[in-house]
Amino acid sequence: MRKLFNKLVQSQAWQSIFRHGLPESNRTRAETIFYNFFLHVHPTKVRKSSIKFTYTWGLGGLSLGLFIVLTVTGALLMLYYRVSVPAAYWDMKDLEFVVSSGQFLRNMHRWAAHIMVAFVFLHMLRVFYTNSYKPPKEFNWVIGVFLLIATLLLSFTGYLLPWDQLSFWAITVATNMVRSIPFGFGDRISFLLLGGNIVSENALVRFYVLHCFIIPVASVILMGIHFWRVRKDGGV
Repeated sequence: MRKLFNKLVQSQAWQSIFRHGLPESNRTRAETIFYNFFLHVHPTKVRKSSIKFTYTWGLGGLSLGLFIVLTVTGALLMLYYRVSVPAAYWDMKDLEFVVSSGQFLRNMHRWAAHIMVAFVFLHMLRVFYTNSYKPPKEFNWVIGVFLLIATLLLSFTGYLLPWDQLSFWAITVATNMVRSIPFGFGDRISFLLLGGNIVSENALVRFYVLHCFIIPVASVILMGIHFWRVRKDGGV
C-alpha cells in the first residue's frame, strides 16, 4: 500500500496538481500554505511571462470581463423576471416594450454571452496551438476544459428562460438529443434537467437555478483556481 501511494505521489498527474511534497517539515508546511489557492489567494511571486500581454492575447482576461458583464446584466434582468409559466414570456415582453432601456439590457446580456463562448473557445485554441497545455500546466488545461463546458452550459441553460417558441423547441430538440446517450444515461440526464419527460414549468425552474446560481458559482471557483495557476505557472 505504501509503495502504491509513493507511485501515486511521484506520478505526473499528482505533481501537476500538487507542486510540493507532503507537509513533513517546516519548509513543506510553508509551501502547503504558499501554494494553496484557498489558503493563500495572492501568489508569493509572479513570473514575467504570466503577465506578458503578447503571450496571452488577452483572451482569458476578456472572457473574465464578459463574465462580469453577464453577472451585472443578469442580476438586473432578475429584477424584472418571474420564474413561472406564462409570466416569464410576458416579463420578456415588458423588458422589450415597457421597461426603460430593457431591450438594450437584454441584448447586452445576450451578445455578451455569445461573444464569451467565442472568446473562451479561441482562448482554448491559442493554448493548444502554443503548447501551453504541456507539463507542468496540464492540470490548468483540465480546469480550462471544465470552464469551457461551464460556459457552454451557461449559454444552454439561459436559452429556455425567455419561454418563447424558439427557446421551447430548441430545448426540446436538445434534450431529445441528450436522450440518445446509450446505456440509459441519456434518459436519466434528460429527466434530471427537465424535472420530467417534457419541457414544462419544472424545467424552467431547474434551468433558472442552474443558470443563475449553480453553474456561475462553480465557474467562479474554477476561474479563481485557473487564474491563480496561470500566475504560478506562467502564461505560456
